[in-house]
Amino acid sequence: MHKFFLSVSMPSYRRLSFAGALGLATVLLAGPAAHAQTQSPAPRTAETAPADTVRGQLPNLVARLLPSVVSIATTTGAGPDKQTSAKPGSTFNEYFKDYFNQRRGQRRGSAVGSGFIIDPRGYVVTNNHVITKATEVKVILSDGRKLDAKILGRDPRADLALLKVESKEPLPAVPWGESESMRVGDTVVAVGNPFGLGGTVTLGIVSARHRHLRNFGGFPGSSFVSFLQTDAAINKGNSGGPLFNLKGEVIGINTAIYSRGGTNVGIAFAVPSNMAQPIIAQLRKFGRTKRGWLGVRIQDVDQELAKTLGLGQPRGALIANVIADGPAAKGGLLAGDVILKFDGQDVANSSRLPQIVAATEVGKAVEVVVLRRKLERKVSVTLGELEKAEQTGALSKKPNEESNRIASLGLTIAAITPALVKQYKLQEQKGVVVTAVDPKSYAWSQNVRPGDIILEMDMTEMSTPADIKKQLAKAREARKHSTLLLIQKGENRRNVVLRFTQEPSR
Repeated sequence: MHKFFLSVSMPSYRRLSFAGALGLATVLLAGPAAHAQTQSPAPRTAETAPADTVRGQLPNLVARLLPSVVSIATTTGAGPDKQTSAKPGSTFNEYFKDYFNQRRGQRRGSAVGSGFIIDPRGYVVTNNHVITKATEVKVILSDGRKLDAKILGRDPRADLALLKVESKEPLPAVPWGESESMRVGDTVVAVGNPFGLGGTVTLGIVSARHRHLRNFGGFPGSSFVSFLQTDAAINKGNSGGPLFNLKGEVIGINTAIYSRGGTNVGIAFAVPSNMAQPIIAQLRKFGRTKRGWLGVRIQDVDQELAKTLGLGQPRGALIANVIADGPAAKGGLLAGDVILKFDGQDVANSSRLPQIVAATEVGKAVEVVVLRRKLERKVSVTLGELEKAEQTGALSKKPNEESNRIASLGLTIAAITPALVKQYKLQEQKGVVVTAVDPKSYAWSQNVRPGDIILEMDMTEMSTPADIKKQLAKAREARKHSTLLLIQKGENRRNVVLRFTQEPSR
């Protein structure tokens, strides 16, 4: 079975993998000390230059890029153990010396990956998994110099990290390129440190764009990364290294490989520069990421749902649940809405939406185009911050059924969604569906059951749980003791008078 592998070279060679998708991947450089900021004439692209001309330009291109690619050496585990107090030359001293040396080997380890310099002042980009749990990080330049590195910030979700080294002289840096401008078939160059060999360059093409690796980085569900796929040879130790276009611009960070045995089979994945660059900018400025957060749980729109919803072809992201008190709930998004556009960008599927939202500025008021009951609507939502939502536990909140529980009637209600239509085989798709009934309530004695649809309350049409709550508030103000409901059960409608068991305030 194929798996995604991390590409960090380790002394005790051992395959590392995560369930679903996690790996590493790029080539590190060691080479001539030509200054990367020296501007060379930009080579023609593969679309305008013959293949032999492109290959003829590569040696000059590589010579210019090599000094900006570095090796990353890390040490993990405890520091050196304290020496025994036994007297020198004693039997005990020799015993403890062997013992502690053995323990030191067990407790300390090292790994090698790749990285690249993005600023002459010593800012270096690599993969987060390259430096995870590291107690010591060193950046090895192409001329052999070893510099101590400080970890400025890391992003496990996109598997990126930013390091800082100090140097008396400016370091050779490489510029970011536009990953979105890359086309399938474009030539790319990978440079890195596979298997700790250093100074390795491989050539390939962009094999695919917008690849989605589910559960990437150990985060269940959807990934925030839409990868570039390449057939450039990527192996263990290449993790964190750059993927260049033929202009010498970084258009990806090699991160994962797809393989049976953990070695290159021609399928590797790189974090696109258009996604990585703003993340690195946040790590540099804040020391952490600040991703946009919408506060919804979504699902795919398949062919059957598309037909039911009136979409024609599957597209968009269907909101399965809205997190209580989240940005979406405050903005008026509802379960059952299909998000078609977000902040002017088309939402092709449920994998694409989290990527767009995460890349959007926190606090920005965005226009969301949704399909609601076969009609397009525009909703304005002010985004929250994903990281804060994680810290406060908002992400772990279950769909807030309690907020839709009408204690005074003994009912739990919900907006009608395609999932509920299937679950209860609903004939009517207007109104509010009953999802639970308290067996001790008056509603239960009046044969109100889950799957029933509340069409009206006190002669007023009900469309959402919020409508019912507003009507309950009016009933409270009028000091009513009961309410009249028009209920749809299958193909039949009936009026039911329900008594309030307590103040109708929820």
